[in-house]
Amino acid sequence: MFTGERVIPGQVDADLLNEHVARYAFAARLARGKRVLDAGCGAGYGAAELAQSALSVVGSDIAAEAVAFAREHYRLPHLAFEQASCTALPHSDAAFDLVVAFEVIEHLNAWRDFLVEARRVLAPTGQFVVSTPNKLYYAASRRGAGANPFHTHEFEFDEFRGELSAIFPHISLFLENHVEGVAFRPLAAGEGAPTAEVRVDGGDTPPAESHFFVAVCAHRPQSGNSTFVYIPSAGNVLRERETHIALLEGELRRKDDWLAESQSDLAELDREHRQLMAELQESNRWAERLDAEITAKDARVVELQEEVTAVQAAGQAKIEELDRVNRTKSEWAAQLDTQLESRGQELVQCVEYLHAAERTVEERTRWAHELDIEVQQLRRKLALLEDSRWVRLGRRVGWGPDGDPQ
Repeated sequence: MFTGERVIPGQVDADLLNEHVARYAFAARLARGKRVLDAGCGAGYGAAELAQSALSVVGSDIAAEAVAFAREHYRLPHLAFEQASCTALPHSDAAFDLVVAFEVIEHLNAWRDFLVEARRVLAPTGQFVVSTPNKLYYAASRRGAGANPFHTHEFEFDEFRGELSAIFPHISLFLENHVEGVAFRPLAAGEGAPTAEVRVDGGDTPPAESHFFVAVCAHRPQSGNSTFVYIPSAGNVLRERETHIALLEGELRRKDDWLAESQSDLAELDREHRQLMAELQESNRWAERLDAEITAKDARVVELQEEVTAVQAAGQAKIEELDRVNRTKSEWAAQLDTQLESRGQELVQCVEYLHAAERTVEERTRWAHELDIEVQQLRRKLALLEDSRWVRLGRRVGWGPDGDPQ
């Protein structure tokens, strides 16, 4: 995924793009007819610039999305893009006449390994062009925003020169800065006058105050370290200032509108604040009344608690008295239960005696009844005997029935 750290034409500020394009314009003078490697090529616009004059250019970047973007947007003869790490380049020794690495080294943890790898793929007569921001200037310019989260190691001038000198025997150092200038361009250039004359006034810029460091490293001595000036198409300072002023005026108008809106909002907030303060005062008065009521109710609660305590004490005494009475009644009830149980047993025996007596009475009644029947029968027989003459006569002489009327 693309971030604000990667420069993409059309998606970044013009000044930021110009300082990056200027480095490739600086290196393009050294790329004519050479085999070139753009290590950490990013979106590919710089490799495309070098391909205008180089024999061949390979743009290399570890980010797959950057390589895909470069392949889609920059399709030129003798220009290819590959995904690879700067610390493990997939090329043979001495494969390139020119290796460039602009604003790459500060992003690498193993930046020393990258310097060694750049020396390996560089031809004996080749050149390695590398740039990095000045740590002192960069830290001051980002004081409000904080450290760049994409940078792992930033360099001061002496450290940058020392690390390069440890790998390459010959180094030419340049200081890159934004400068204002006035250009005189002919309406129609004459024949044989494709070059430009440049005059740079003023003393030398101290390295500690420079924006960027650019080094041209080589295995062999170099010559011709002249000043290079890049004037971008957006380099008309007056026009750029007018555009910038117009942008500032537009921003100022937006800020004025925002300020007016903010003042209106502030007035509304002030009105709401006063209303809230009035409501708060009323709430405070209500709270005071409520506090007074709560205080009175608290006093009443204390009185009720005292009454409850007295009632509880009296109730406890009454409960103890009732408990004693209940224990006495329970003891009496236990005794009564014992007596009732004894009387119950006696009643059971009495009932058994009554049942026995009833059975005896019933038997004797039945016996008396049977006896009564027999008496009645005997009486009837006796009456018959008494009424019969033959019986009387037979008894005298011994005749007749034997005296049994059945």
